[in-house]
Order: sequence, then C-alpha cells, then structure tokens
Amino acid sequence: MTIPVQHLSSVEQTALFPLYYRALESQRPDGLLQDRKAVELIERIDYDFARLKLQSFVRVAVLLRARQFDIRTRDFLTRHPDGVVVSVGCGLDTRFDRVDNGRVEWYDLDLPELIAARRPLIPETPRSHLLGYSVLDPVWMDGIGKRAGRSLLVIAEAVFPFLRGEDVKRMVLTLTQRFPGTELVFDAMSPLLVKIQHLVFWRSGMEVRLQWGLSHSRELEAWHPGIQLLSEWNYFEQPEPRLGSARLLRYVPIFSKGTQILLYRLGNGAREEEPPTIQVKPTSRCSSVGSRLEAAWAL
Repeated sequence: MTIPVQHLSSVEQTALFPLYYRALESQRPDGLLQDRKAVELIERIDYDFARLKLQSFVRVAVLLRARQFDIRTRDFLTRHPDGVVVSVGCGLDTRFDRVDNGRVEWYDLDLPELIAARRPLIPETPRSHLLGYSVLDPVWMDGIGKRAGRSLLVIAEAVFPFLRGEDVKRMVLTLTQRFPGTELVFDAMSPLLVKIQHLVFWRSGMEVRLQWGLSHSRELEAWHPGIQLLSEWNYFEQPEPRLGSARLLRYVPIFSKGTQILLYRLGNGAREEEPPTIQVKPTSRCSSVGSRLEAAWAL
C-alpha cells in the first residue's frame, strides 16, 4: 500500500529531498551512508521523485552532513548506551533506525503539521517518540523530563540558522539549566555566509529566512561558564572526491571555515541558575524544519 503526500504543502514536501538523497545513496556500493529505511519509505510513498532536481554538490553536502551527525550520535551512544536523544527538526529523518543500539530512548521533534505528516510514514515505537512542538516552545522539554536522570544528547541539524540569535541563546541556556551535562550538536554558519545565503533565498523567491550566524566556535562558551566546546568539523576538513570541483572551496576562507558542525557540553551536571524564559514567536515557523537547507547547498 502506497502513502500519498500530495496533500503536503510545498514547504513540507522539502522533507522529501534528503530522504530521497539517502535512499539513492544507499543503493551505491560506495555510499557515504546506508539508510535502508529511506529506501523502504521511497518505495511506499506515492510521489514522482523524478521531479526532484538533484544537484550533485548539494546532494553530497546533505549526505556528508547527515553522516557527521550519525557519527556523533553513535559516539554518544557508545559512551552512554542507555542515553536519551532528541532530534530537533526531524522532518522525515530516519536517524533512529540508522544508529539504534537497542537501548536508546529517542524523541523526534518538529512542528505539529510536520509530525502529523511523519506519523503514518515513520510511526512511534516503544523507544522512539514524536513531539509536535516548535523548538522554541519549552513545553517539549517537559516531554523528556521523566528521562532527566539519563544522559541526554540534543541534535539540531540545519535548524539554528533559521532562528533569531536571542532565541538560540535562550534555548541553549534553558537546556543548560534544566538538563545540565547535556551534549548538543548542531551546524552553524558564519554571519557573512548567513547574509549571502539569505540573499540567495530572496533572489530565488523562497519563503525562508536565515537569521543567526556564529562568529566563532567558542562563542557559546561566553554564554555560560558551564558550556564547553568538545569538537568541530567542516566539509573540507578531509578530502572528499564526491565533492568534485567544490573541493576548491577549501582554499577560500569564507567557505572553508564558514560552515561547521559543533559539539558542546552544556553544564557540568549540577542544576544551574534559571535562564530567561523562551518566548515563542509567531514568525518562528522555520524554527524546526531542518530539511529546508538543501536549497542552499545544505549549509
């Protein structure tokens, strides 16, 4: 039985792009990652995937980013096999199936309408749960509160650049206070690249807006004495033949260090001073839709 998705809005249908990329990649003998669940879903979804334009560099960048998030998640589960993972802006991501160690407690978080679209395709299981909230609504943290005694990893793939800087800061400080010792992994762009990509979106007529850029990877450490940078990675850190001629960007400083995947520890495990309350803004529609960034070379 196939599942129709034509009823999804054009924004919601962008979640199909990375899903399709991972399915195609999984059929390559030299694939950057393997995602059998994505292959299964593509076969079940009633959609003309041939209409999706596949730009080689964008596709590879999306896959490299996904692989790095997988690596960091697996590392966390190696160190904390009974840990809790929250995937912010999950879209139609299938990371739980790719990294499941048989013990992790998993939460997929996205806007209510996207969770509603996800539910029939990737339903909940005894250890994987769906949360339909904006990332800026602290209510979602109540949903994982009962797991507070277990080590926590929060994943935010292609999410933070869409938020206002003050909202990113409030969310990070709230996590630091409520779940000290949490590990947070996310991707970020430099302020200059945010402006460039925003111009790209504007000229293409896309109804999305990039807002937050990170000047330096240690910038978050100034937000709170308990925040510690653990690792950082960029697309050009190691030679990747699949990037093709885009590999030359490693010699252009604005691009070579302009986009990174960063891992932090938030607090030292002791309860911290109460941070400012996150205010949910009506304009924060893009706050948890990570899949939209493939239109801007996957950030």
